[in-house]
Amino acid sequence: MNTPTIPSPESAHDILRDRRKPLDVFFVPKTVAVIGATETAGSVGRTILWNLISNPFGGTVFPVNPKRSSVLGIKAYPNIGAVPQPVDLAVVVTPAATVPGVVGECVDAGVKGAIVISAGFKESGPAGAELERQVLAQARRGTMRLIGPNCLGVMSPVTGLNATFASAMARPGNVGFISQSGALCTAVLDWSFRENVGFSAFISIGSMLDVGWGDLIYYLGDDSHTKSIVIYMESIGDARSFLSAAREVVLTKPIIVIKAGRTEAAAKAAASHTGALTGSDEILDAAFRRSGVLRVNSIADLFYMAEVLAKQPRPKGPRLTILTNAGGPGVLATDALITNGGELAELSKETFESLNQLLPAHWSHNNPIDILGDAGPERYAKALEIAAKDPNSDGLLVILTPQAMTDP
Repeated sequence: MNTPTIPSPESAHDILRDRRKPLDVFFVPKTVAVIGATETAGSVGRTILWNLISNPFGGTVFPVNPKRSSVLGIKAYPNIGAVPQPVDLAVVVTPAATVPGVVGECVDAGVKGAIVISAGFKESGPAGAELERQVLAQARRGTMRLIGPNCLGVMSPVTGLNATFASAMARPGNVGFISQSGALCTAVLDWSFRENVGFSAFISIGSMLDVGWGDLIYYLGDDSHTKSIVIYMESIGDARSFLSAAREVVLTKPIIVIKAGRTEAAAKAAASHTGALTGSDEILDAAFRRSGVLRVNSIADLFYMAEVLAKQPRPKGPRLTILTNAGGPGVLATDALITNGGELAELSKETFESLNQLLPAHWSHNNPIDILGDAGPERYAKALEIAAKDPNSDGLLVILTPQAMTDP
């Protein structure tokens, strides 16, 4: 009797990595076909084609439209099979009723990945759900991966790819953003310009007919440009895939989720939006905690967290030093720190001695380090330099309440 071979952790990880390779076509395609490309002003088909050709990504774009010989000055083809080169990525912008046939043609033509922008599937009722079943059946005749339907599309700011109908291209950065809501994507995009936050990937995942949370978390976990992953979720979909991916990736990259549909009314709204089944909120909360995912409850918190992760290195541990010129804010910061699982760093003997030499005799002699309300810029700078060198601290929070002497 042959004993089955058990793969080593390293080889098992390589197997998982190989399974994730097909997602490369969504972010670094060499050829992209826009099926449903048109010149109609304000249309999704025109906007996506324009975004692709106006943001060079190092690839070739092929409009597909059976009624036109060219679109925006580019030669058009009647169907995907007529495109003269192998197509890595197809962006589908046709009416829902035509999508099963279009996806089938993509599979037959050897297309590696498809983004289905079109809406009108399970979120619209039983007839739409049947259309969605047909789309999935067509996709599964081959190895083509599919994002959507009912989505905004995908941006890869690092490579310059903009396969969306958003009004602008995201700045390149290190936050990977995934959302079930296309409208929320555009809101986050507007905010990111104001706050100068950039993204490694910007993904509207839609109804998750094929590619789901787990696939994208694994992919972004392997991506060297991504330092953190931020998610807007209406339904968890394949919970096992999500939690498995999150548990692995969160060891090296933080994952932040805002999960909508906490209440029964909101859950019904989510179902009418993307056809999402939201699941028990208490169970999801527990699952997030076990897998190391950080959950936030408001868009504002999601934005703040994304900004911090984009601009600050990840602390090595939970120990924080607080430097302040006012006692009250230091106390509030301590409450927030402890309540959320952090710790106050225990200042070293060397730090105490250095601060005693610098600060007035009645400084706090503890963490938070209260350098007193009359602290000027020089005292702040020197105290900050001392605190930053303490080996017992994993991070430093500086609080400044404006006083006459703090105004430069």
